[in-house]
Amino acid sequence: MIKNPDHVTIAVTNLEKSQKFFELLDFELEITDVISGDKISKYLEVPNVQADHLTMVLKNAEPRFEIQLLHFRTPRIFSDSNLLNLARPGYNHLCLRVDDIEFSVGYLKKNGVHVRGQIIEYLSRKLVYIEGPEYITIELAEWL
Repeated sequence: MIKNPDHVTIAVTNLEKSQKFFELLDFELEITDVISGDKISKYLEVPNVQADHLTMVLKNAEPRFEIQLLHFRTPRIFSDSNLLNLARPGYNHLCLRVDDIEFSVGYLKKNGVHVRGQIIEYLSRKLVYIEGPEYITIELAEWL
């Protein structure tokens, strides 16, 4: 029934900072749009929605994978640092596979990305969490 992941949409308050973060992770901007109107409001179940919608595509991914950044103009969304606590219901993190985790972590640190904790080995992988803007948690995985 399910073939593969298609995209993940992330609501953000700082569009530029979020776009730059995902560019560091090898996503490139493909589409910039503004979504609004009755049809979209009904689909999202968000009355009177107007939002910037950026589609960022992971370079060289097969099958294609997108991160969609959604910046609400109306209604305004809130930001809450409690979202950093991964012991909560709902979305926890997205894991992206890398070839060399130490290289990736070094590159990201040089570019100001906060690394949460240390690299560990678990279930035939090296793993580490990184923190993006908007309290987005991404995990990097290198298969051993």
